Amino acid sequence: MAEDWAVDVRKYAPEADDAAIKGVVRHCGIALQSRDSSLVSFSDAEELRRVREGFMKKKLGLTQADADLDSALVDVGERMKSDRTKNRVTVYYLLAERFDKLDLFR
Repeated sequence: MAEDWAVDVRKYAPEADDAAIKGVVRHCGIALQSRDSSLVSFSDAEELRRVREGFMKKKLGLTQADADLDSALVDVGERMKSDRTKNRVTVYYLLAERFDKLDLFR
């Protein structure tokens, strides 16, 4: 699946950092090889829990209360609500940007 992830990220973050986008793509790895796993389903509570636990807490090292992390995730979903599909790279980039953690991916 060859996709220019930066194009989608820049719809929401016009000044997005190329190095950070590439780092997020590397982090996502094999998940980007299938259409289904390259997307985040905001209607699936289990998927959102995995994003919170695996990405926000583990990768970004966030220690805020689950409710606060969930709120940030909902905010990103709202920001992207005009897109029927929500690319994992874009969701992760926007979360990392929100918490000032883009340096983890550069």
